[in-house]
Amino acid sequence: MKSNSLTVITASFNSQETIGRTIESILSQNHRPLEYIIIDGASADKTCEVIRESEKRFEENGILFKWVSETDHGIYSAWNKGVKKASGDWIAFLGSDDIYTEQSLLAYNKAISDLNSVDFITAKAKIMSEGKLLRNFGEPWTWRVFKKEMKVLHVGGFLNKRYFEEYGLFDEFYKITGDYELLLRKGENLKVGFINKFLVEMEDGGISNSNISEAFREATHAKIHTAKRNKLLANLERNIVLTKILIKKALAN
Repeated sequence: MKSNSLTVITASFNSQETIGRTIESILSQNHRPLEYIIIDGASADKTCEVIRESEKRFEENGILFKWVSETDHGIYSAWNKGVKKASGDWIAFLGSDDIYTEQSLLAYNKAISDLNSVDFITAKAKIMSEGKLLRNFGEPWTWRVFKKEMKVLHVGGFLNKRYFEEYGLFDEFYKITGDYELLLRKGENLKVGFINKFLVEMEDGGISNSNISEAFREATHAKIHTAKRNKLLANLERNIVLTKILIKKALAN
């Protein structure tokens, strides 16, 4: 089996409480060659100290490590910086409060080697809160669903670097759903592989969860302007899904 060159990018900002676990999850992976890039947004806490203390361990573990701390214009600005620095053939994005599970990168590498001509490899995630499982997320990709709603897991999944070369970087107009917009650019011709395993654990309360209405507004904009979806239909889909989420939350309370 071919050992593919993988790059994982993490954007961080004032993440001193969580980024240590993220770093440990990278250090525990056995796949090589592996590159890890942290783009920090000029954190004012001890995030950079935590990062700096890990530098030698990456070298000792044979992982190419790069990091920078400077002001940026949001997560997609940071991710774009990371993509420009990336040397791997496949690129993933892992949040500064998310972790890969044990042997995750070996599973991704196997899928990349087994599947021909895919653009993106995704898997499943456990959504956690203070160590407790809240829900599961991630399912196989189909255009029928994807053109309406992003229900595949982007976090931790690997995108072929050629995709960025052909379709460009993240659009920094978006603050929450730029990953959805990027994948919409290829439309129904997007080729996605799915690993039916839990390879990522995500901490609940990310920006898309705390700004649901804005996330749906951005996603609707992407569907209309990038996927050329009918405006009335796109807005109807937004209202239906948003209503379902709000009802579910109300019932939970």
